[in-house]
Amino acid sequence: MMTNSIERYNHQPVLLQETLQFLAPRPGETFLDATVGGGGHSLVIAEHIRPHGTLVGLDRDAEALAAAQRTLKQFSSQNHILLLHGDFGHLGQILDTTIGAPTTFDGILFDLGVSSYQLDAARGFSFRRDEPLDMRMDRSKGETAAQLLRRVSETELERILKEYGEEPWARPIARAIHAELKKGRPIQTTGQLAALVECTVPRRAWPRSIHVATRTFQALRIAVNDELKQLQTGLAAAIERLNPGGRIVVISFHSLEDRIVKRLFAYKAGKHVGLDAAPPVVPNPSSRTPVLEILTKKPVRPSDEELRRNPRARSGRLRAARRLPLP
Repeated sequence: MMTNSIERYNHQPVLLQETLQFLAPRPGETFLDATVGGGGHSLVIAEHIRPHGTLVGLDRDAEALAAAQRTLKQFSSQNHILLLHGDFGHLGQILDTTIGAPTTFDGILFDLGVSSYQLDAARGFSFRRDEPLDMRMDRSKGETAAQLLRRVSETELERILKEYGEEPWARPIARAIHAELKKGRPIQTTGQLAALVECTVPRRAWPRSIHVATRTFQALRIAVNDELKQLQTGLAAAIERLNPGGRIVVISFHSLEDRIVKRLFAYKAGKHVGLDAAPPVVPNPSSRTPVLEILTKKPVRPSDEELRRNPRARSGRLRAARRLPLP
């Protein structure tokens, strides 16, 4: 089963040329791919840092790591390649525990999208087929989306749909789901959930450009994987791991992620933003020294040519920054 999964893991990297432009990898440098996935971006980075470069890849999806190991095998004799299992929300702890000493990088990449394999496999991320409502990035731990729906209150579910999915019909959808639960009919598959949303939202209110259940699925996936908290914590830790002059690139796929990246970059660049953009622990927010130079005034979007090749890249947006020299 695992072998077949690896063979099917075909990750088409989004905004690849733009990523290389901002990361500017050079021979012998040290890079971290905090969301290595199937190794699509890392493969090209490995080509540029050889010989004697170091590439650390991190992912919470064990099947993705297995695929990345095979993808990057051709460079293992020319570079030091280390693949680690875990989520980037614990980035610092994972690096220190595994490597045993503080590790810094010349470049760091976050690609926050769900891979084509994860969408196409029976993981519960997509409503295009009826499959178990799982949605966990790391299937070795945590509760599934189906379990989450059974656990949370109607009020909490409404908050999740409204906050994480920006779903205008959050209250009726949450009410409909709990009505099913009260009747002893738990929502256990993607088909059940998608059909329930379709029946709840009036046809005249369906979005034109996306499926009516898209926001609900996004909200539950974010909640199941604690994605926004993980992003803020992991991104703040990654910035601290950049060498002076080191570059960081983040590719996000919806406005909630992009807002966190934009505000944290601005905060680290010394701009005035609300404290909700700050890292979880801020010793003295009133006397901060800028540590980042922002390289992208606006998010970089995929070109028309890339969208023709890969329509799933349409919502991708890239932001980049450089670590300033130490004062």
